[in-house]
Amino acid sequence: MRIFLAGASGALGSRLAPMLVAAGHQVTGTTRTPAKAEALRAAGVEPVVVDGLDRDAIVAAVVAARPDAIVHQLTGLSNLNSLRDFDRAFEVTNRLRTEGTDNLLAAARAAGARRFVAQSYAGWPYARSGGPVKTEDDPLDPEPVPSMSRTLAAIRRLEDTVTGTPEIDGIVLRYGGFYGPGTGMSAGGDQVEMLRKRRFPIIGDGDGVWSFVHIDDAAAATVAALERGAPGIYNVVDDEPAPVRDWLPVLAAAAEAKPPRRLPRWLARLAAGEALTTMMTEIRGASNAKAKRELDWRPAHPSWRAGFAEALAR
Repeated sequence: MRIFLAGASGALGSRLAPMLVAAGHQVTGTTRTPAKAEALRAAGVEPVVVDGLDRDAIVAAVVAARPDAIVHQLTGLSNLNSLRDFDRAFEVTNRLRTEGTDNLLAAARAAGARRFVAQSYAGWPYARSGGPVKTEDDPLDPEPVPSMSRTLAAIRRLEDTVTGTPEIDGIVLRYGGFYGPGTGMSAGGDQVEMLRKRRFPIIGDGDGVWSFVHIDDAAAATVAALERGAPGIYNVVDDEPAPVRDWLPVLAAAAEAKPPRRLPRWLARLAAGEALTTMMTEIRGASNAKAKRELDWRPAHPSWRAGFAEALAR
């Protein structure tokens, strides 16, 4: 299959590209950084230096590549050390989820590429009511924290557009929180460094339930979805959703950091903002049953319990 991978030099794209090549696909991959083009070429990818927000340029690049499928992994997730202004931190990513998605879908139509796989997120976007673990059939949050509302709107729009565009077989992958090489939860990663500085506390009772996925498992699920997934939405997460009070101390131990501090909710709201406080106390995890069943995918790292230690040992 001829594949156009938008965001080939990102955290997930850089792990996905060589998997696609190894599976026998012909891959054209984008980067915004000319210096990264040679690394893509060395991985067997035909590099294209292009900005996903430049509609004319991205359409021209896709048409020239003549792909059978497009994989949308465009994000702008640098400098996420503070989530006090959540929507501002995700401003570029939200443009890529809206304008970037529109540009790639226009390119797909122009190139005659029917299959389209796009990145979304599992966990905090789900409604903060009901059980602790959500499936793809459960609703997203009808009343998000105000500082997260634009980001959730961008996620909704991406998912609705990709799965609802005529003549496109749209697949949306709701990934869990990434850990492993090239992510914030790796040796030297931003989130691990915050933990070592004791700036990553357990808030309240730590009731917020998170779902994680190793970056290589996320890439493997993307290959599976691309090759055999039916149109629709899939949670791509490991087997063990867990509350913050359980997983954060394990991450601290793997990072050889002191145990995380504890903050009451009222103080966390003042110090870190409502978005992070909500994520640490109220959000729900996600079930991977559909991805296992319909994509014939199994995570090689079924739990963060061993996965964190392995990722940080590297």
